Amino acid sequence: MTPEAIKEALKQVKYPGFSRDIVSFGLVRAAAVVEGTAKVSLALTTSDPHVPTALKAEVEKVLRALPGVKQTVIDIAVTPVRTPPAAGTGGKLAGSGAPKGIKHAVAIASGKGGVGKSTFAVNLACALAQVLAAQGQAGRVGLLDCDIYGPTVPLMIGLSGRPEIEGDGAEAMLLPMEIHGVKVMSMGFLVDDDTPVIWRGPMIMKAVQQFVQNVRWGELEVLLIDLPPGTGDAQLSLVQILPLDGAVLVTTPQLAATNVARKGGLMFRKVNVPLLGVAENMSYFTDPAGRRHHLFGEGGGARLADALGTALLGQVPLLPEIRAGGDAGKPAVVSEPGGTAAEAFRAIAQSLLDRLATAGR
Repeated sequence: MTPEAIKEALKQVKYPGFSRDIVSFGLVRAAAVVEGTAKVSLALTTSDPHVPTALKAEVEKVLRALPGVKQTVIDIAVTPVRTPPAAGTGGKLAGSGAPKGIKHAVAIASGKGGVGKSTFAVNLACALAQVLAAQGQAGRVGLLDCDIYGPTVPLMIGLSGRPEIEGDGAEAMLLPMEIHGVKVMSMGFLVDDDTPVIWRGPMIMKAVQQFVQNVRWGELEVLLIDLPPGTGDAQLSLVQILPLDGAVLVTTPQLAATNVARKGGLMFRKVNVPLLGVAENMSYFTDPAGRRHHLFGEGGGARLADALGTALLGQVPLLPEIRAGGDAGKPAVVSEPGGTAAEAFRAIAQSLLDRLATAGR
């Protein structure tokens, strides 16, 4: 039996909590059958001790079903999460599971594209910075753009150029760029606008790993991680490398969006990431006469939150200034701090902080 045939059989093994298999994720490093003994080597980067055990059991089950296989040898190399030490931290893990210096790590996710997730993430980060600054904690918000294929955060938040590097060789660290009180790191800073990113799973995992481990974030109250839609390589890499304090699901009200977002919520639950809440984007439009029009339906966010057993953090109305602010690199929360959009995002930011404080008790 050829290594290719064994790998084909191993496509039956899904990574826990994901619809993708371990072969397409690039976790199978070697496979062979020698005199009736099937030998498979896996390479994982994970902080969850249950993942290697679960995968070993599933791989063994598949291998023993292959013709001619009498014994199995399954080698799983687990790379521990390496966290860069901040000043005076000694490189230890914070109590929340995030690298020392980052108090809370929160994923901003959606199952479906086109719901305004990145626009939401940028404005939420700016709103969090404003709320925390009012509490005497300025500069303690980070935004990590993990949308490897289509990074839009730099455009929307108004940043360009390349991040500075501190140190040399293996000790080199990227310094996040900063604007509006938010520290930002994105693939968009590292590739040219005309360069498409065509990467497979292992390369994406490496990029996410470097963003988490080789960026000097400093002391942060909250690090928001803007994920691409779906349950693919970036999501897997993130939950393997950075233990999350929770996730926020962004959806629009219509059933087509909430149904897919629900699947994303279930994915986080399967990998033991708490759902901090649902945010409903583009909830309604208010005309000049003050009448509300629910262009994408009504109540979808609340129903999704109920179905997942979590909270509705808030609703963001459909406002031209939110779109215009993203195109101009001046988020509405910053350009119109007294406007309707800013008020909505600050309310969600406060709700998120309250949920994080409650979850930490």
